[in-house]
Amino acid sequence: MNILVVGDSCIDEFVYGSIFRMSPEAPVPVFQPIKKTSNGGMSKNVHNNLIALGVSSNLITNTEKIVKRRYVDDGHNQMVLRVDTNDVCEEIDEITRMHICNNQYQDKTYDAIVISDYCKGFLSKTDIELLCKTNKNVFIDTKKQLGSWIEHATFIKINSFEYKKNYEYFNTNGFIDKLIVTLGGEGCLYNGKNYSVKRVPVKDVSGAGDTFLAGLVYGYLDTNSIYKAIKFAQECTTIVVQKHGVSTV
Repeated sequence: MNILVVGDSCIDEFVYGSIFRMSPEAPVPVFQPIKKTSNGGMSKNVHNNLIALGVSSNLITNTEKIVKRRYVDDGHNQMVLRVDTNDVCEEIDEITRMHICNNQYQDKTYDAIVISDYCKGFLSKTDIELLCKTNKNVFIDTKKQLGSWIEHATFIKINSFEYKKNYEYFNTNGFIDKLIVTLGGEGCLYNGKNYSVKRVPVKDVSGAGDTFLAGLVYGYLDTNSIYKAIKFAQECTTIVVQKHGVSTV
């Protein structure tokens, strides 16, 4: 099983600390750092989850260092501030794009292409449309406003907020058989059916959508059933939300 992940990536940092008082200078808490964790986020997190599942995976992503730094009250496991730096990146280069369109990258052919698009500039709508038209089994998770450029995707995974933002388009153009909507603790929606999820104590939902996407692709290629793939993806997500920070299954 060979899978190629394409999209924007970042470094996810979590700074855990203590908060015991409010600042006398402004109505803000005084944060005292204790420890810091760091790992690959966005498309890198999808890639890392696939590797954790035992998949042969390659990643094409930006070289610019985008950082998402979260400050978390260690006592209550509550994020109090997030600071994003270098929040844009350059677009994928033409040569690499053409290699993907020919289903050849680093002398490999791929069973699936995963597009993890956080809308930081690495992939345009035209890029995504071209990659969908020229490859089979293309799974997409995108933050872009959706349009006709998405219609050649095999499956489209979005969350409930993104679904509401694009509801008018879906209501007009369909795509019910392609669309998977994650609903957090309420499970996910596919083809008019809700797939419930096991209730667990949640420590952090950061990166859970990336884990779901990785599990979905793995499950689909393994079983050739999107229904079984959804259940497997939910099992993977249930594991990671019980961990601190952005983590792999």
